[in-house]
Amino acid sequence: MNGRVGDRLLVHGNIVGQPDRQGEILEVRGENGSPPYLVRFDDGHETLVYPGPDAVVESGEQISR
Repeated sequence: MNGRVGDRLLVHGNIVGQPDRQGEILEVRGENGSPPYLVRFDDGHETLVYPGPDAVVESGEQISR
């Protein structure tokens, strides 16, 4: 998984009824776009994320179209 500042991180809920979470990647701390990412989720919470298999990075370029 590779991400860049401005990309969106989508984390799918892994429990029935748990909503998906979305946030903007503010900082990439791994090498060559790899995790961990500092993410600001849509609820305003900022945290360091090591995405698992339930996460997808959407390019900021795709979203702005």
